[in-house]
Amino acid sequence: MIPVRGLKGARVAVLGLGRSGLAAARALVAGGALPVCWDDNPDARATAEAEGFVCADLKPQGAFDGVARLIVSPGIPHLYPNPNPVIAAALDAGVPVDNDIGLFFQSLGGDDWARFDTAPRVIAVTGSNGKSTTCALIQHVMDVAGRSSQLAGNIGRGVLDIDPPEDGGIVVLELSSYQTDLARSLTPDVAVFTNLTPDHLDRHAGMGGYFAAKRRLFAEGGPDRAVIGVDEPEGRYLAGQLCEAPGDDRVIRVSAAGKLTGPGWNVFARKGFLAEMRKGRQVASIDLRTVAGLPGAHNHQNACAAYAAARSVGVAPKMIADAFDSFAGLPHRSQRIAEAGGVVYVNDSKATNVDSAAKALAAFQNIRWICGGLQKDGGLDAVNAAAGQVRKAYVIGREAAQFAMQLEVEAQVCGTMDAAVAAAMADAEPGDVVLLAPAAASFDQYDSFETRGADFVAAVEARI
Repeated sequence: MIPVRGLKGARVAVLGLGRSGLAAARALVAGGALPVCWDDNPDARATAEAEGFVCADLKPQGAFDGVARLIVSPGIPHLYPNPNPVIAAALDAGVPVDNDIGLFFQSLGGDDWARFDTAPRVIAVTGSNGKSTTCALIQHVMDVAGRSSQLAGNIGRGVLDIDPPEDGGIVVLELSSYQTDLARSLTPDVAVFTNLTPDHLDRHAGMGGYFAAKRRLFAEGGPDRAVIGVDEPEGRYLAGQLCEAPGDDRVIRVSAAGKLTGPGWNVFARKGFLAEMRKGRQVASIDLRTVAGLPGAHNHQNACAAYAAARSVGVAPKMIADAFDSFAGLPHRSQRIAEAGGVVYVNDSKATNVDSAAKALAAFQNIRWICGGLQKDGGLDAVNAAAGQVRKAYVIGREAAQFAMQLEVEAQVCGTMDAAVAAAMADAEPGDVVLLAPAAASFDQYDSFETRGADFVAAVEARI
């Protein structure tokens, strides 16, 4: 646990008692603060009270009298489309609003770090797609390199629930726009921006607000080194803002779209090969085509970002290459789950938006595509443009018929995962790939993309 610093003896309100909220309450107590907790869910309050936390409704007049700060869980809107009433009350009362990420950066470090030969460092990763794979890959590289590391944030443990880092330790954080938007303190040593595509637009009032939330990790945090994906205009703009000159190697530009040139520090993937360029000269190369855990151009982008982050903390190229070869990938992200009768089955349930689904489609050929679910804003144009290798789509979800009508490939309305898997397997021929890449959220039928992916795996395994 990371005890919260700077709030000893203060009354601190905690809104939302899921994983991050409870971890924040525990860390506040460990630091000598006095948390007052609330969640509209009575079961969540009961869980907190069973741990000895005080729960009190934060909505009544005067609830924020004597409160020093409000700590908010990431799923709770604080500005758009409308602020939660508790947050609005805190702001009206002049109470600062923060989250567990802000508390983490406020509290990390201390006098005990003076005894370390090498200060611990934090690598924070944000972006629209690929964050989890990039973070897991960075930590895997650290493990292979023999570096003490921990994975936290949206992946692994809650940020305040990790162990205090050891001498030279690395903390790898996956941070969503919800987290970077609200954190009052953001001070990573290395900050990574993977890419930007439309997502969560209602929470940020459009793409401008969404990008601004991601940008805070760099603009507010002032990292020692910034790893920036430059395959979108926003990434190129961000890299330009952060560098002082074309050769400024505090910014590492990464790309999976083509060769990067110039006097700076660049890492790019082209035709399946990763290249590291410094001052216009190639210093290292990795053949990504043989890395089973990183299929497709989108994973090559993740590899470039992870490579650059690992190089930023001193890991040698050969060590990174060895780690890539042994990386198994993450569940529900281009996860190869089976092969039978010459047909490969791939679970990419994490492809919850059209951009991530398009990248999954681009990674394979002869695709039997299982898609559908709770459709997000923006339509399906991007995924239709990437569907050239789709032989047929098998559509799930409550609005499967409406989803299927928007597709520009042959589509069969299946409704359920079991029916879609059965139909795809019946049609599949040797050389085909049955791919779950929904291009939609899961909440019309499942409580998470993980549950949806597990249902796909179970349906496949039951038939092979």
